[in-house]
Amino acid sequence: MSQTEATKTDSTGNSAGVGFRRKMVGKVVSDKMDKTIVVECITARRDPLYGKYVRTKKRYQAHDETNQFKTGDHVEIQENRPVSKMKRFVVIRLVKKFVEE
Repeated sequence: MSQTEATKTDSTGNSAGVGFRRKMVGKVVSDKMDKTIVVECITARRDPLYGKYVRTKKRYQAHDETNQFKTGDHVEIQENRPVSKMKRFVVIRLVKKFVEE
């Protein structure tokens, strides 16, 4: 891979030759900060001893440049370079819009 290939970027603005970046889908639980949302991701993994599936919740702060995502929306976030002290993720797309009944 040459130097010019490593610096190419794709449509989301991320470098193409960077390596593996985690992607997760979660629910927006807070949008009160400017250009930042808090996304709660739920993962289920199997307990090694009992075989029961255990759900764990983890909250990530993600960068939302346009402040378009609101509480209740389901979004996909991707690992990125650090934007601030706590933000290591950026929002890629809206999976499902929150509809209040």
